[in-house]
Amino acid sequence: MPSPDPARPGLFIRDPYHYSDATLLVPPILVQALQCFDGMQSPIDLRSELVRLTGEIQVGAIEKNLFDSLSEAGFLEDDTYRELKARREAEFVVELKREAIFAGSAYPADSIRLEALLTERVGRSPGIASAVGIAAPHASPDGGWDTYRAAYQSLPRTDESTDRTFVILGTSHYGAPDRFGLTRKQFVTPLGEAQTNVALVDELDRTASDAIRMEDYCHCVEHSIEFQILFLQHVYGPGVRILPILCGPFVKSIYEGSLPEASDRVAQFFDALGNISAREGKRLFWVLGVDMAHIGRRYGDEVRATADSGEMLEVRERDAQRIHRINGGDARGYWELVQDKHDDLKWCGASPLYTFLKVMPQVKGELLDYRQWQIDPQSVVTFGALRFVEPDM
Repeated sequence: MPSPDPARPGLFIRDPYHYSDATLLVPPILVQALQCFDGMQSPIDLRSELVRLTGEIQVGAIEKNLFDSLSEAGFLEDDTYRELKARREAEFVVELKREAIFAGSAYPADSIRLEALLTERVGRSPGIASAVGIAAPHASPDGGWDTYRAAYQSLPRTDESTDRTFVILGTSHYGAPDRFGLTRKQFVTPLGEAQTNVALVDELDRTASDAIRMEDYCHCVEHSIEFQILFLQHVYGPGVRILPILCGPFVKSIYEGSLPEASDRVAQFFDALGNISAREGKRLFWVLGVDMAHIGRRYGDEVRATADSGEMLEVRERDAQRIHRINGGDARGYWELVQDKHDDLKWCGASPLYTFLKVMPQVKGELLDYRQWQIDPQSVVTFGALRFVEPDM
């Protein structure tokens, strides 16, 4: 991403997987040279590009420094990276708990401060007996407090949650396509330790193993589930029971025009989770951690997006069309809109929403809140709060 410090311009590089803790700032003059690290070009090509960029003939020292800096940080696909990746993933497998990774950055790490903040911004749910699920953002809470509040005010009463498992369908930003990431680990936040329903995890692993990545490392670095757990703990206490599922993107379906369940693996998972839903009934409550459109320079678009203005007015209309299909329980109609233009809106919550509609085909939804968040001066993320009920309620 562009350097956040105007006094130190350039390209700021970090590893979202946290295999490497290093950060690098590449000076503006060298940024274009990074295109040479594509696996296709040679050191001679890199040297020629550095000569062109710097106007110098002797660029050996610059070349070596750039290469060594990237390699030592774990930012090249070489032995250093592979060793960092293998070591960190092996560590995650044997860890007993999934520790909070965003405490102290996206929200306070101090439990007293965090609880006070959640009480102020979200309050307590009055208890919506008819609700069977909600969709909430997974954007940084500072960008979406109003929408989080609208969603989490729709939870069931606390006295009805004793035997419930909260199925959290989170967006897997880093996961493999057509795969679902599971873990048996307990999730720790500053508020306490949420309890993963291991029996249901084991059942999914038995009945849909081809679709599952067990002890998926993506859980270690993913925020879309961590944020939902915070809000659930605030309402129901630290030991809330959860079934955390990361939904990978249905990329093949979007580009080839088939439905996601045309993949045997995806169909297998839908059947397995649907059987659990039918059996468990009201003992489950569904929480979807989803954002919607991602528009602007940050996301590879030419347009400089401004919330609720210009091109974002059309985005609002197109978001509304998808939301209308979701609220009507029209999974196929919703997915046809996602496939249109190969999801140029870049809804990163597309797969959790479709998964929910396939597993709970009888639900109807209601839009509670919709926002366009100016995440940086040139880019916008949209998200909403939805409440889902069954028609006979």
